[in-house]
Amino acid sequence: MKKPSLLVPGAVLIAMLVGCGTVDQGKTAPPAGNPSSSSSAGGAYINVVKLTGIAWFDRMNQGVKQFATTAKVTATQTGPSTNSPEQQVSLIQGLIAQKPAALAIVPSDPGSVIPVIKQARAAGIKVVTHEAPALTDVDADIEAFDNATYGQTIMGDLAACMKGSGEYVQFVGTLTAATHMAWATAGYELQQQKFPGMKRVSTPVESNNNGDQAYRKAKELLQAHPKLTGFQGGSSEDVPGIARAIKEAGLQNDTCVFGTGVPSQTKAFVNDGSIDAIYLWDPQLAGEAMLSAAKLIVDGKPLAEGTNLGVKGYEKLKVSPQNPKVFLGDAQLKLTKADVGNYDF
Repeated sequence: MKKPSLLVPGAVLIAMLVGCGTVDQGKTAPPAGNPSSSSSAGGAYINVVKLTGIAWFDRMNQGVKQFATTAKVTATQTGPSTNSPEQQVSLIQGLIAQKPAALAIVPSDPGSVIPVIKQARAAGIKVVTHEAPALTDVDADIEAFDNATYGQTIMGDLAACMKGSGEYVQFVGTLTAATHMAWATAGYELQQQKFPGMKRVSTPVESNNNGDQAYRKAKELLQAHPKLTGFQGGSSEDVPGIARAIKEAGLQNDTCVFGTGVPSQTKAFVNDGSIDAIYLWDPQLAGEAMLSAAKLIVDGKPLAEGTNLGVKGYEKLKVSPQNPKVFLGDAQLKLTKADVGNYDF
């Protein structure tokens, strides 16, 4: 089917934030800033991501460095080289022995990190998470926005492109990725309620946060479902992989592809129509926001409704009605062909 043109909202949410053991030392950020004299050993702040070596978390590391410079503390980023919850847990266990002031964690599998988070807090280490809104045994969880709203926004745009009819599929990094599944679930529920002419051809498909896997699975799905015209991606690696399959098959004008993405990875595909729009929060700002929240807590200033983290998109936090440990920013972005070139990451 021929895709209708997309209308770019007149007022895009411009407040930017948003997708693991053996440590990949080559990808670990070098110390930045000066050690803090306050809090636990050395006052160090460590951000632990799902995996290193992908554009999303490379960008987040810039926020870690910015936080170190602004707060004048030592801050680093680390993570395993593969998307492995077991490796991420093992890495965190090793970091607890270093007794940093705080750990910021983007869990690959939120459930798997609960025991080590408890260990860290018992050792006096403050713990702030991201993309883990169901966790309660943390000092705080910082989210860029309400996850249900994000998923519904993507589905609404996908449905508009598909004219409310046809077959589609949803991709997630992993089935244990809490936010990816929240987006997919909210989108699916909206589709069932408002767009009954659409049909999801399978349960969410795992890419393992790997663009090559997303590409291969998209090709397989296109072959298995000749009428498949819609794709929703959760991981930032999903839509670039899907777009490769779409472009290879020459289906740019016959499919609708929407999902989380990084401008640098998706720009060419957005411009040639293989991707219709990407949604995100700036990982740099998310990294800075997590660590800024952690420092407030280390300094004895608990987060509350309206807290200003001093980071764009996180100037007036809201407490989640579902979990009082979760604080929501206002940092969602939608980028189309009209504006994806305006972002340099």
